[in-house]
Amino acid sequence: MLCKNCGKNIATTHIKHTIGGKTEELHLCANCAAELGITAFQSFDISDLWGSLFGDNTAKVQARTNEARCEGCNLTFSEIAKSGKAGCPQCYARFYDKLLPSLQRIHGKSQHVGKIPGPAGEKAMKANHIKSLKEELAAAVKDQNFERAAELRDEINTLEKGDPSNE
Repeated sequence: MLCKNCGKNIATTHIKHTIGGKTEELHLCANCAAELGITAFQSFDISDLWGSLFGDNTAKVQARTNEARCEGCNLTFSEIAKSGKAGCPQCYARFYDKLLPSLQRIHGKSQHVGKIPGPAGEKAMKANHIKSLKEELAAAVKDQNFERAAELRDEINTLEKGDPSNE
């Protein structure tokens, strides 16, 4: 079967679309499918495909093709935002600047900390807390906020000595 778009190559991508009980089929070669942004096992808005084939949606398709894509999975930020899921680990690096505000708003932090079991977890959490206090102390000294720096120093010393009243 030949591609319905170019009429030259053998169709390798077959799409069935049913609206209001009327079923239409579209058969595309790999080149035409790639030009239209259709890849294997990718979810897409079928109205975008039909519109781009028949000319009434070219501006939307053009805007989508100019958008930056992840090198790993070929998703755009718009597609990630629409689905709420990144396509692969590289998406986080590729769209870091766009994802960071959302991650901070949702999770409170932008770095995944995971879970730490039992007593080892308590010890690790204490060490992380001391580390963050030391970073805050350095910032307070840099900003010449010496009162806050003294409070932080005392809190760090208390935690490092293992005072059970503050743990």
